[in-house]
Amino acid sequence: MMNIFVRKATDTIALRITNDTLRSIGSYFWKGDRIVYGQDIAGDENYQLYSVKADGSQFKALTPFTGVHTNVIDGLTDIPNNDKNIIVGINKRARDCDDPYLLNIETGELKLLYNNNENYDTWVIDNAGVIRFASKPDGINTSLAYRKNDNEKFTPLVTIPFEDQFTVCSFDKDNKNMYVLSNIGRDKVTLVEYDPSTKNEVKELYSNKDYDLEKIFYDRKMKALVSVTWTGEKKETHYFDNQWEKIQQGLDEKFEGYKAIIVGYDDARTKAITLTYNDRAWPKFYLYDFNTKEVMEAANPYPWCNEKEMSHTKPITYTTRDGLTIHGYLTLPIGIEPQKLPVVVNPHGGPWNRDEWGINPEVQFLANRGYAVLQMDYRGSTGYGKKFYETGFKQWGKKMQDDITDGVEWLKKEGIADPKRIAIYGSSFGGNAALFGVTSTPDLYAAGIADVAASNMFTFIKSLAPEWGPYIKQFYQMVGDPSDPKDSIMLAEISPLFHVDKIKAPLFISCGANDPRVNRAESDQLVAALKKQGVVVEYMVKDDEGHGFSNQENQFDFYETMEKFLDKHVKNKK
Repeated sequence: MMNIFVRKATDTIALRITNDTLRSIGSYFWKGDRIVYGQDIAGDENYQLYSVKADGSQFKALTPFTGVHTNVIDGLTDIPNNDKNIIVGINKRARDCDDPYLLNIETGELKLLYNNNENYDTWVIDNAGVIRFASKPDGINTSLAYRKNDNEKFTPLVTIPFEDQFTVCSFDKDNKNMYVLSNIGRDKVTLVEYDPSTKNEVKELYSNKDYDLEKIFYDRKMKALVSVTWTGEKKETHYFDNQWEKIQQGLDEKFEGYKAIIVGYDDARTKAITLTYNDRAWPKFYLYDFNTKEVMEAANPYPWCNEKEMSHTKPITYTTRDGLTIHGYLTLPIGIEPQKLPVVVNPHGGPWNRDEWGINPEVQFLANRGYAVLQMDYRGSTGYGKKFYETGFKQWGKKMQDDITDGVEWLKKEGIADPKRIAIYGSSFGGNAALFGVTSTPDLYAAGIADVAASNMFTFIKSLAPEWGPYIKQFYQMVGDPSDPKDSIMLAEISPLFHVDKIKAPLFISCGANDPRVNRAESDQLVAALKKQGVVVEYMVKDDEGHGFSNQENQFDFYETMEKFLDKHVKNKK
């Protein structure tokens, strides 16, 4: 998204209120009569904040600090006397942790809220806007701390191993107990009420036997716990508040066949913005009237996309060679018999992430070109419980890759895939998986596409260490420690750079020159080795990008090149 547009509900023409020509805007939100947005420089991920009035006037650079990133901790929505303030975290003092500041979005004035000598890097406020909870990593553990008011120092609450989750979402209406998403002592992340004064769970509020809970909606204006959400095959929600549940039921009836989500509403609770989507329809926005229950189309960001021309995305499962159930999604091109199709296997990045049902522009692009697209949540993916997550530890290029391979074999067995026309494509860890695939199973894939991917696990981990700070010890536990002899052997086994002699498939490699996560050298050294080995390789580097391509002209170039590459080496392969 290059710029932000604002349109009054009573108007038909939107007003452009930002004037960027070089870099897309990362995120934005309303605060009073201003819009606050974040933007980095050429992909360096040092996001700075800016604000501008809704009419495009009074632009202000709020955090213009070179080489420093700003993170929005809390927008202070519904907090009294904070119409012009938000709480941000800035890593100006120390690179690997954020200090909390009160930021005036009109003037840029900063006020330090806590003298962070302990190097806490996560903060949670109560219903009065006071920071009451903080946490920090100390290697492979996370230390949690709490205070009763803003006159106190933080005192230790509990220390947990990094495998456990204890996410404080909000305080209750009395600002006493906390609503926490926790998997301590259990496999799945569950919503609990927690008393920090006694350091005990008060009660379990909700759980799902198959999936981790993800987030809650706490209405600070009403001081009420509204709902908790998780992702199964699709997004699901449990409501605690009857009024909000009835509103949602009414929206579901109006938008049958679509997911309808309230993404924002005014302080007086008279109007709301509702987003709708499904697996074939791009997001569209509507204005919802709380009193009349009527909806009016507010914005259609993708008017050129015809839903009927898009492909359905179907949730699927298959069983791995060692008996695990893997969930995923299959998208088939429309108007073509699903037999012996060219396929693009598309493992997600992270890897501590997961795929979700809905409209995916990359997937639709590939399906529109006649490819079946297989996505899967291999072991180590999040959302399926602690045990499933931990089975991915130190399994990059090994059992995690076997899960991807087993998905390909399932697709072949179903008769959907043409065994001779299968490609693997991914970004970040998904790009790693593409490289693992063409080295460990060289006869399985006709081509590979690796975007912002690591090729040498030793140089990759070394470059991560300064950026990750204390979290690097967790990475050693989850992926491998180069200083450990046994891990060192394993890391060499899965480094694609050391196995280019096994590669048979043509490759398309891409990266951003300013990538702070996967250094450009990871791609440079791989491409040089591939050329020396005589492997067919195309290479794309964008000097104004980081970890992934954000600027539109670069995206066009990437996907045009991808289409030609896949047509040549996969679709039209004889």
